[in-house]
Amino acid sequence: MEEERFGFAHEEDIADVIRRYERMRKNNENLFFDVSDFELIIDYYLECNNPAKAQDAAELAVYQHPNSVSIQLRQARVWLDKGRAVETLRLLRKLENLEPGNHEIYLIKGTALGMLGDIAGARRMFDTAIMTDTEEPENTLYAVTSILQNLNFYEDMIFYMHKLIEKEPYFHAHYYDLAFAYEKTGDLINAARYYETYLEEEPLSDSAWYNIGIVYNKLEEYDKALRAYDYSLAVNPVNTFALFNKGNILCNQERYEEALSAYHEYLDLESESPEAMTYIAECYEKLDQFDMARKYFQDAIEDTPEYTEAWFGLGIVAFRTGAFNDAVMLFGKCIRLDDKNPESYHMLAKTFFSLGRIKECIRNLKKALKADPFFDEAWIDLASIVFQTGSEIKALRHFEKAHRIVGDVPGLNYILAGCHLAAGKTREAYDDLQRASGADNELFNDFRFFYPDNLLTDQLRELIKNI
Repeated sequence: MEEERFGFAHEEDIADVIRRYERMRKNNENLFFDVSDFELIIDYYLECNNPAKAQDAAELAVYQHPNSVSIQLRQARVWLDKGRAVETLRLLRKLENLEPGNHEIYLIKGTALGMLGDIAGARRMFDTAIMTDTEEPENTLYAVTSILQNLNFYEDMIFYMHKLIEKEPYFHAHYYDLAFAYEKTGDLINAARYYETYLEEEPLSDSAWYNIGIVYNKLEEYDKALRAYDYSLAVNPVNTFALFNKGNILCNQERYEEALSAYHEYLDLESESPEAMTYIAECYEKLDQFDMARKYFQDAIEDTPEYTEAWFGLGIVAFRTGAFNDAVMLFGKCIRLDDKNPESYHMLAKTFFSLGRIKECIRNLKKALKADPFFDEAWIDLASIVFQTGSEIKALRHFEKAHRIVGDVPGLNYILAGCHLAAGKTREAYDDLQRASGADNELFNDFRFFYPDNLLTDQLRELIKNI
């Protein structure tokens, strides 16, 4: 959560108790601690995320105070921390009979049920805990929201966050936590809304600016996202996540010079980042600054020798500068590092095409499509080769076989339509084209060359017109 609500009071007293307890354990002594001391000791170790020491303290506390409900409740919390939810529930059933009005019992019981996946049962217990706590129900509400967040039950957390905000509208951190929960559930509109509410009161929260930048990016409001990242960086200039995301947006908008500035700042802070080096190299490649692109791709490889993306980038540079034999070697290296990446096969195919090695081109296009049947660009290139070589009818049998294996894939159906059209099978062509356009009609323009006007029937012309 954005802010911690609970902390330890009387820190000097706690430190003194912890020192005495740890000295006892170190010297293997057997000292007596009262209930309140053990409560402090167990809570301290739980807060410090030290379950082993918390367990030891709880066992000794139960031994010295076997009838203390508060000690047994802490033992239940220790068990939960170690994932022993079923044992915890058994203990809590006994404690519930002893103190039915103790809200902490229901709070821990709800946590145990939540850990076991019974969210409906957990909510019933949480509601009982809130109702039973007549003194500070807002504290129990806050505890419930924290538990649900830790268990990743964000939709249920939202319900209780709204109740908490009704009781404490002045507590700004609640709006941050609510925004975060909405973000986790995919409700980006409400996530942005509550981050904005929080930032109105806490404009110097770099984490909130960063988070709302992510939300705006997902909403495709890129200018707002960039402004949010800039605000985050104004508050915290070393927020590397904001720098990296800013660079990514600028790069996607083809603002490569600005992207380079962000990536270089990031690399100044994270000097051993092959990913950043590769992104910098890609920007230089897009700007046709090939020497600089090579340098940063090679820097990334020097840092991480088997970083496939950097080898692929070097292959792109070689391809774009006409060094096709080098490109064949580099894309081959990519495939050896990752033989499931369709883009490596696709670029190797394009390189072979540039070398006039058509059979090897087609072979690698097929490998790309085997790795990813929905790789539209590979289908388009394959269609272009088939069309240019006039082999639509000859290739029909192979594409029909592919269709039986992979099913209705838009790119494949567009090719089948063209092959059936060339073979004079206009009914089949119409069905293929209808299926393809129904799945992705925007892709049609990339295959339009595959349907010569002189072969089209009136029915096909009408379908194309509607597409």
